[in-house]
Amino acid sequence: MVLKVTDSPFSQEQVELLNRLLPTLSEVQKVWLSGYLAALHKVEAPMAAGFQATLAANGPVISKEVTVLFGSQSGNSQKLAKVLTGKLQEHGFHVTLSSMSDFKTNALKKVENLLVVVSTHGDGEPPDNALSFHEFLHSKRAPQLEGLRFSVLALGDTSYELFCQTGKEFDKRLEELGGKRLTPRVDCDVDYDEQASEWMNQVLASLSETTATQVAAASAFVGGAVIGSGSLTEYSRSNPFQAVVLENLNLNGRGSDKETRHLEISLEGCNLEYEPGDCLGIYPKNHPGLVRELIDAMGWKPEEPVPINKNGEELPLEEALSSHFEITLLTKPLLEQAVKLSSGNGLQELLAEGREQELRDYVRNRDLLDLVEDYDLKGVPAKDFVSVLRKLPPRLYSISSSLKSYPDEVHLTIRNVHYQAHGRDRYGVCSSYIADRLETGDTLPVFVQHNPNFKLPANPDIPLIMIGPGTGVAPFRAFLGEREELGATGKTWLFFGDQHFSTDFLYQLEWQRWLKQGVLTHMDVAFSRDTSEKVYVQHRMLEKSKELYQWLQAGAHVYVCGDEKKMAHDVHAALVTVLQKEGGLDSEEAVAYLKRMQQEKRYQRDVY
Repeated sequence: MVLKVTDSPFSQEQVELLNRLLPTLSEVQKVWLSGYLAALHKVEAPMAAGFQATLAANGPVISKEVTVLFGSQSGNSQKLAKVLTGKLQEHGFHVTLSSMSDFKTNALKKVENLLVVVSTHGDGEPPDNALSFHEFLHSKRAPQLEGLRFSVLALGDTSYELFCQTGKEFDKRLEELGGKRLTPRVDCDVDYDEQASEWMNQVLASLSETTATQVAAASAFVGGAVIGSGSLTEYSRSNPFQAVVLENLNLNGRGSDKETRHLEISLEGCNLEYEPGDCLGIYPKNHPGLVRELIDAMGWKPEEPVPINKNGEELPLEEALSSHFEITLLTKPLLEQAVKLSSGNGLQELLAEGREQELRDYVRNRDLLDLVEDYDLKGVPAKDFVSVLRKLPPRLYSISSSLKSYPDEVHLTIRNVHYQAHGRDRYGVCSSYIADRLETGDTLPVFVQHNPNFKLPANPDIPLIMIGPGTGVAPFRAFLGEREELGATGKTWLFFGDQHFSTDFLYQLEWQRWLKQGVLTHMDVAFSRDTSEKVYVQHRMLEKSKELYQWLQAGAHVYVCGDEKKMAHDVHAALVTVLQKEGGLDSEEAVAYLKRMQQEKRYQRDVY
C-alpha cells in the first residue's frame, strides 16, 4: 500500500519516508497513524479508506496497559514522565500516570508494564514524593513481581558521589522482586534531554516489538508536520527566551560579608508563565578569567574552532569554553575520561580502588584548571579535550515574585558566591556572572522550570508556615505577593534568618508592610552573628513550639526552602521535636506524622 498526501503540511520527502516506514510499523502504531492522518483532513478519501481496510485485514489490535511512576523534587522527572505518557498514548497504549506518593501500593502486583522516572536528591536520597514508595518497595510488604516488565530512567548529577543512586536502587529492587527489564536502566546527568529521548524510544520499541530507530523516525515525521503551524514560539529548556534585565540590585547593606542580588527580568514578548514555587532557569557564562587561564595553561589558541555537539556544530574555543562547557566542577566520570587523553601523569593512580576518600578530597573546590596543571595535561588537542566535557547546565533559582503582582516580569534573589580555595579565587558560575558582569538592559537566556511539588494550597484560607533563611526566603516573597493579590484570609507565619539584622535583613520593608496589612500574620527572625550564641531558624521554631503545634493541628501547610545539607535536616528535626513535646508522640510517631503531611502535600520542601 502507498500513501498519497495532497494539499497538506507534509513535504514530498516526508511522504516518501512514511511509505518506507509503513511496512515496519506495529499494528498499534498503524492505528494511531491512521487516526492522526484522518484528523488532519488532508488525506485523500480513497487512500484513507484503503489504509483502514488494510489495518482491518490484519486483525484486531490488542491494547496494552502501562503504568508510569515518577519521583521528582524539582519537577524534571515529572515533566519527562508526562512526555513519556504522551508518546505512549500516541502509540495506542493505555497509560496510568502517577507520582509515587499517590500510587496505591496494593495495585503494584497487578501491573504488567512499569516505567519509572526518578531523580536522586541530595547525597543519594529519594525525592520527597518518592520516599514512601521507596520504603515500601524495600520492605517485607513488597510483593513478588514475576509477571512485571519494567524500565528505569534515573536523573542525577555526576558532581555528586552517589550519582543516580535512587534510580539504581529502584532498578535493582524491582529485579530482586522478580521483574524483568524491558530495557536497561539509563542514568542521566543534568543535561538529560538526549539520553531521556533515546530511553523513551527504546521503551516504545520494546513495548511495540519494533526498533528504536523506527520509533524515532516516525516521531520525527509527525513532529515535522506539526512544527511551523503558526502557533506561538514555545520557549523551554532547549529553546530559552532572551529576556531583558530590568534591575540588578544588591540587597545587603554596607559592611555585609555577603552580596545578594535582586534581579528583575522582563518576560514581555514571550508566552512564559509561572506560579509561586516555580523556578527560573538561566544559562550562564563561565568566568572570563578562568577561561583565559585554562587556554593559556594548555597552550591552545582562543580562535581555534571546536565541536560543541554531536552534530558537529563548531564555535571558536574561547566562546565554547565560556558558554557551552562545564569547567568549574570536577567529577569522577570526567577524570576517568581525562585518563584516556594522557597517560603517565598519576591520574590513573588517583582513580585506583581504595583511594576514594583522596579522590573526594581532590575534586572538592577544584576546577578544570587545577586538573590540567596538577596532572600535566598540556599537549592534549583542544578538540579532544572538549569532547570529554559535559555541557554547561542551566542554574535554577526559586522565583521571588508573583506574576499577578508583576505582570510580564520575573524576580530572582541570588547570593553571589566568591571564595578562595587552593590558592586561587573561585567564583559561582551564574552568581558571579549576574553580580559582576550583568548590566541593566543586557539579555539573559531563560526558561521556566515548573515545580508542582512546591505549590500554594488551592484553598486560600489554609494557614501557611514558611521557613526560609537567606535566599531561601525567595519563594515566600512570591507566596505572599500572590496571597495579597488574591485577597486570601488564611494566616501566614514566616521564619527568616541570616547573619546580621542591620545588613542582611532581605526585603525587610516588604515584610513589615505585609505585617501591617495582615497579609503576613507572624514573623520570627534569627540573626546568627548578632548574639553571643548562634541562633538559627530551628531555634526560633522550638521557642514557639506550642503555637507551632497548634497551627499544625489546625491544618497548616509547612514549606521549607534553602540549604539541604544542614538547614533542612535541622528544621525537620525541630518539627519532630515539636510533635514529641507538644503532641506527646514518640520519635517514630512524630516521623510518621510528618510523612503523612508529605503525602498529603502539607509538608513541601525546595532544598538544594
